Amino acid sequence: MKMKYLYMSFLLALVYSCSDSGDNSDYSEMLKKDFNQEIKWDVDSLALMRASWEKTDLGNGAAVCTAQASMWGTTQSVSYVVYPTTMFSTRVAVCDTPAGKYEFYGYVHYEDGTRLGEKEGDEPQFDPGVLTEGDVTYLYTGFCGKGDKSRTGAMATVLGADMLTIREAPVFVAPGCEYGAGTGFEGHEFFEASSIRKVGDTYYFVYSSILMHELCYATSKNPTRDFVYGGVIVSNCDLHIDTYKPADMPTAYGANNHGSIVQIGEDWYIFYHRHTNNTWYSRQGCAEKLQIMPDGSIPQVKITSCGLNGGPLEGKGEYPAYLACNLFTDTPSVYVGEGNFPRVMQDGRDGDEEVGYIANITDSTTIGFKYFDCHDIREISIWIRGYADGTFEVKTAWDGEVLATLEVQYTNVWEKYTAPVTIPDGIQALYLTYRGNGNAALRSFELS
Repeated sequence: MKMKYLYMSFLLALVYSCSDSGDNSDYSEMLKKDFNQEIKWDVDSLALMRASWEKTDLGNGAAVCTAQASMWGTTQSVSYVVYPTTMFSTRVAVCDTPAGKYEFYGYVHYEDGTRLGEKEGDEPQFDPGVLTEGDVTYLYTGFCGKGDKSRTGAMATVLGADMLTIREAPVFVAPGCEYGAGTGFEGHEFFEASSIRKVGDTYYFVYSSILMHELCYATSKNPTRDFVYGGVIVSNCDLHIDTYKPADMPTAYGANNHGSIVQIGEDWYIFYHRHTNNTWYSRQGCAEKLQIMPDGSIPQVKITSCGLNGGPLEGKGEYPAYLACNLFTDTPSVYVGEGNFPRVMQDGRDGDEEVGYIANITDSTTIGFKYFDCHDIREISIWIRGYADGTFEVKTAWDGEVLATLEVQYTNVWEKYTAPVTIPDGIQALYLTYRGNGNAALRSFELS
């Protein structure tokens, strides 16, 4: 069979299906590359797939939101999507185009026909990731919550040429937290979101750790054994990063995390998600450029506003507030939903052409954007609405010198406020900190 399409459908499912309002049927997200080319995915195929499931063995379409993954390899012919629609069996759908109508292909099963997950001794299946080499496909699954000793860790299962029949039974490649002692994974044991990549002769197992806000990795020269914990690739609250703040200071509201590493041209990126609407179930697809060092290690990346831009954003023009990578108050919190915190949200329904904005901005709220290539910046404008009476401080570091202030007043419509500012030339971050009374919302800002 000839290869046609490969894609990270697990990440796309998170972007589309887990939207702010909870409506899975009509939501899409744009990622911009170079700010000239928009990369947009349509969710019509997911809607068609969900509608068709009522007449097939694929099961309840709600599983798209929680567990969808695709083949990652170089020798197969079709987009290959795995859906563990129950916590036990693993089901497969195929299509010859990435946005076409997927059809039920079959269950992953042993040679005697027993479905994976239903054989005595099998552990439940969840969050699949796959890698195909030649006529062999490696399937990685698992979910390990705290306190559940019935879940051992992440599993690798070897499939045959049909990508359904088990050639080698599941083995454990990374421990859950109940079995992490003495493994080197302590504190960052496997939780969910298995993903597998091969770089050179090294296999990279990428997963969400028991802390949930971080994506970690482990490496091995063998796809089914000897994985060694490597470190954290990204945290969606930027925990552990100490270059611009204390390592234990969260500068965004984190929650669970899913994604993987992808090579685009000569560069490698980590795709992941942040959280919106102050809930674990509203997610914003993001990407950060990363480095794979000569020794194979991956240093943790800072979360930024740059996405697939390949570098800093241009230091002029208007930018939407939802690009913020840092969002916090004087009351620290690693996770969303623990207080009445500021959050990215949007008006209207999914599919409506409504711009996202940051709401619930109260005294001490700090909003950070990184990075901009600044030259001769002399003015800053912000678009604000809400019942707030105070000032926004403009800085290039969250704890840095105040370079300008913008006074805002009560308004129930978007109002533009402008102030002179001198931002040093070069690569700079931009921080806005609100000081005052009431509750404001920020739609966008402009540098000129």
